[in-house]
Amino acid sequence: MTTDTTARATVQYEDARTRVTRWDFEPDATTGHHVHAYDYVVVPVGDGRITVIAPDGSRTESVLRAGETYARQAGGAHEVVNSGTGRLVFVEIEFKQPPTP
Repeated sequence: MTTDTTARATVQYEDARTRVTRWDFEPDATTGHHVHAYDYVVVPVGDGRITVIAPDGSRTESVLRAGETYARQAGGAHEVVNSGTGRLVFVEIEFKQPPTP
């Protein structure tokens, strides 16, 4: 069960095609349930552990490593919780429009 329901999201850059957001999580902090409207890439700033909670309540544990980037497609619905013992930071890059040919 989470005790802090507010991970802090800071938009660092945004234009018509791209949004870059830094996420800061204290232990047990959560994003709350959300649905990704855009394809996105996550770049962990440091090592950490997260629990991803799906809409059906199922949980997936993952270890994040600094600089080990991963990508996901739009449509993903989940909540992300910092299930580690330390502060967690990652940068999320959303692609709001496809690249221009």
